Amino acid sequence: MCGICGVLSTKPLPFADIARSMMTEMMHRGPDAGGHHPVGLGEGVSGVLGFRRLAILDLSPTGNQPMEHPVTGDTLVFNGEIYNHAALRGEFETRGTVFRGSSDTEVLLEGLVRHGEAFLSRLHGMYAFAFHRARDGKLLLARDPLGIKPLYIARLPGTLVFGSEIRAVLSSGVVPTEVDAGGAASMLAYGSVQAPRTVWSHVRDFPAGHHEWIDGRKVREATGEGPKRFWAFAPTSEPVDPDVPGRVRDLLTSAVQSHVRADVPVGVFLSAGVDSTILATLAAQCTPKVTAFTVGFEKSLGEDEVAIASATAHDLGMKHVSVVVENESVFDTWRSWMASMDSPSIDGFNTALVSRAFSREGVVVGLSGLGADELFGGYGTLSRVRTLRLLIRRPLVPAIVHMADRLGVGGLVDRRSALEKLVDIVAGDDDPRGIYFGTRRVISNRWLAAFGLDRGSLGLNAAWLDRDADAIATPPDLDPFNILARLEATHYMRDTLLRDTDANSMRHSLEVRVPFLDLPLVGYVSSLPATAKTGPISGKRLLREACADILPAAVVHRKKTGFMLPVGAWMAGPMRDWCESSIDALVAREPFDGGAVRRLWRDFLADQRSVHWSRPLAIVVLGHHLASFRTVASA
Repeated sequence: MCGICGVLSTKPLPFADIARSMMTEMMHRGPDAGGHHPVGLGEGVSGVLGFRRLAILDLSPTGNQPMEHPVTGDTLVFNGEIYNHAALRGEFETRGTVFRGSSDTEVLLEGLVRHGEAFLSRLHGMYAFAFHRARDGKLLLARDPLGIKPLYIARLPGTLVFGSEIRAVLSSGVVPTEVDAGGAASMLAYGSVQAPRTVWSHVRDFPAGHHEWIDGRKVREATGEGPKRFWAFAPTSEPVDPDVPGRVRDLLTSAVQSHVRADVPVGVFLSAGVDSTILATLAAQCTPKVTAFTVGFEKSLGEDEVAIASATAHDLGMKHVSVVVENESVFDTWRSWMASMDSPSIDGFNTALVSRAFSREGVVVGLSGLGADELFGGYGTLSRVRTLRLLIRRPLVPAIVHMADRLGVGGLVDRRSALEKLVDIVAGDDDPRGIYFGTRRVISNRWLAAFGLDRGSLGLNAAWLDRDADAIATPPDLDPFNILARLEATHYMRDTLLRDTDANSMRHSLEVRVPFLDLPLVGYVSSLPATAKTGPISGKRLLREACADILPAAVVHRKKTGFMLPVGAWMAGPMRDWCESSIDALVAREPFDGGAVRRLWRDFLADQRSVHWSRPLAIVVLGHHLASFRTVASA
C-alpha cells in the first residue's frame, strides 16, 4: 500500500520538483521510502514517475520503487497488494527469472515485462499502477477490477497528470482548480462524489477494471482511445458444485490466508457483527499474531459493541485492543477527518476512528469485512426495492404520496426527508435500478433544483449520475438480487465505502485489506443465481450457512448495527458554529443558491426528527472541502 504519481508533458516543466511536491502531499501513504524516476514517451513528451512507500512485503531496499527491470529498463510504480504473487513468482522462476527480493512488486514488474496488459487477467489483488515500457516509450495505467485502490487522472492539452489522491494531482501545480458543479451535485445527491466525476473539472476517477496505454501522441494531442475494460462480472449460471456453501467457505478461507501474509503487524477490526467475526476466526486459524481491535464509546456517544467482541476475541485466544472514544476528543478527530478528506463524503468517520487506533498500536495492516454485504446481500436492498416497486405500482399510492407531500408530513412518515425521497422514487423509473438509486439518495431532486443545480445542463442523467456512467455490470436479463448486488458493488461500495476506507486508513499509514473482495470469491459468488443466495434466513444466508460452525450464537442472532454516533446532535450543538462557517463557504460559490442552502440548514435546526442529519452534513462537508482550495467556479 503506497502512493503513486506521475506527470507527462510537452512543456519543459520542472518534473523532479513536481514529483517531490506530489510525493510530499502523499507522505502519509508511504512514510518508509520514496523516489522518482524520469521517463520519456516520444513525440516530444517527457515526464516523471513518483512514489511513496508503506513497506508491507520485503521491508528491505529491494522492495523500493520506482522499480526498474534489470534487463529491459522498464519502470513500475505500484500501489496495492498482489495476493497470488507467490504462485506467479514460482512460475517465473521455473522459466529462469532470478528475483532480487521477495516483494510482489518485482513479480508484477516481471509479468508486465513478459506479457504486457495480458498479465492483468492473472492478478488477484488490489492495485493501481503505472508501467513505463522503455523500448517504445509507452505508459500503461491500470486499476483493479473492483476499484479497491484509487487512481485519479487529469488530461490537459499537452499534459497528463495522475496520482493515488486528488490532492496529489492538484499539488502538481499544473492542474487548474475549477469546481465541477456536476461532481458537486452528485456528491449532494448521494453523500459522495459519483465516478467518474470529482468535484474538480479537470480531474477524473480512472475506471475500475480498466487499463490504458498512453503514448506521446495521446499526451500531445489530448485525444485518442480511452481506458479499455479488462474485467467484468461473469454471467450467472446454476452452480455445478454439489456443496455451494462448502465452496464459499473454501474460497473465503483461502482469501483470508493470503490476506494475512505480511512482514509487519496485522490486525482485524472486530465488531459484534457476522462479517468481522468470520474474518477474525479464520485469521486466528491462520496465525496467532493477529490482533483484534474494537472501538467503543462513552455511553453518551452511542451503542457499544465491546463486550460481545471482547468475548469473541477471548474465545479465539486473540489479543484484543479496545479503544474508547471519549466525548472530549471526538470533535478534534472530527475536524481532522474533515480537513484531510481527499474527496468530500459524509461517510468514513468510523474508518478514521478505527485507523487511528490501529496506528497507535503499531499495526500496519488491517483486515476489514467490507464487501460482504454487497456480495451476499446484507443490506436488505432486495426486500426494500421489491416492496417499493409493489407499492408504487398500486394506482392510489403515487397519488397519496403526492398529496402527503403537498400537505406536509402530518404524521404519515417520521421524516420530511424520507417523504421527499419517496416522491422522487414514485416520479422515477419503476425498474429495480431506478428504485435502487432512489433509495441511496441523500438530498432530493426538489432541494437540488432549489440549490440552483440543473442535472441536464451539468451532463447528468435522471439519477444524477454521469451520462457516461458504466451500466455493463447489470445486463437486462439478470435476476433482481444480482442486479441490486452489482449496483451496490459498482456504486455505493466503490464510490463511497472503498474510496473513503482507502483515504481515511492511509491518512494514518494503515493498509486495509478486504478478503471478501478477493477476486476468486467475488467471481464465484456473483455468478450464482439468486436461488443459491436467498432463502428463509434473512441477511447473507449463504455466508451464514458457509460459516455456521464458527459463528457464536450471540453474533448469529444479533440485529445488524453500525456506528450509532449522535451526529445530528453534534451539528446542532457544539459543532454548530463550525458547520455554519462551512455553509457560508458553499453559498459564496456559483451556482449554489444561498437562500435555499441556508433554508435546508434552518429546517434541520428546527426539527431534527423531520430532516435527517445526512442532508445538512452533505452541504457542510462540500462547503468545507471547497474552502480548503483556491478555486474558480465552473459548470
